Amino acid sequence: MSGNIELLNTTLAAAKAADRAALIAYLPAGFPTVDGGIEAVKAVVAGGADVVEVGLPHSDPVLDGPVIQTADDIALRGGVKIADVMRTVREAYEATGVPILVMTYWNPIDRYGVERFTAELAEAGGAGCILPDLPVQESALWREHAEKHGLATVFVVAPSSQDARLATITAAGSGFVYAASLMGVTGTRASVGAQAQELVGRTRATTDLPVCVGLGVSNAAQAAEVAGFADGVIVGSAFVKAVLDAPDEAAGLDAVRSLAGELAEGVRKR
Repeated sequence: MSGNIELLNTTLAAAKAADRAALIAYLPAGFPTVDGGIEAVKAVVAGGADVVEVGLPHSDPVLDGPVIQTADDIALRGGVKIADVMRTVREAYEATGVPILVMTYWNPIDRYGVERFTAELAEAGGAGCILPDLPVQESALWREHAEKHGLATVFVVAPSSQDARLATITAAGSGFVYAASLMGVTGTRASVGAQAQELVGRTRATTDLPVCVGLGVSNAAQAAEVAGFADGVIVGSAFVKAVLDAPDEAAGLDAVRSLAGELAEGVRKR
């Protein structure tokens, strides 16, 4: 079975055709439970998310700040496995029909086996992977199997990336480019900053791929600001915090659905 890179491509193209940015939501698998995580993905899509990133919980998440680290710890203590991540992708995709990507560090894939991971992700209906710590120059094996299975390979670029490096990264990627808005880890911030807009401009000079911005967006005003210059707005910590702060699972689902609705309005107001 082939993965859903084409669904991802058409979804992002449809948002652009509607003169708006796409809303991309991030939630970790297994948080607060495997079943609860699946329901949370359904809730953010019901609220208005166009694309979902399902996080593969990791014990040393170098890009992720304290909020997502807390969620990952809850998931890992609950015994989450890669099989649960695949189940989350499968059930979320079957229920919503939107592109579902996995965001993961490289070590779990390396240990699991690249061919096995890509084949299972494609079979589950996944659209691809975001790989924040896989160096492009070491990605040939992954890209070979991802392409074979119809999966996008999304790399992360940062404000520190030089123009020549940006060109190398974007030439190897597919689906979209994940532009980190600032140097640092994930988390909500008071402002997203001018660095992100400059990075998007420099990245666009190297590629026709959509450029989507993450790290720091937490409310509708920030989403509208980023939507003014990016093809997609990525929100993670704000959704995770909504679940963490909720008194129970039902309230958490209401909170992420409501937040997705506000953010979806924001990306349409650019």
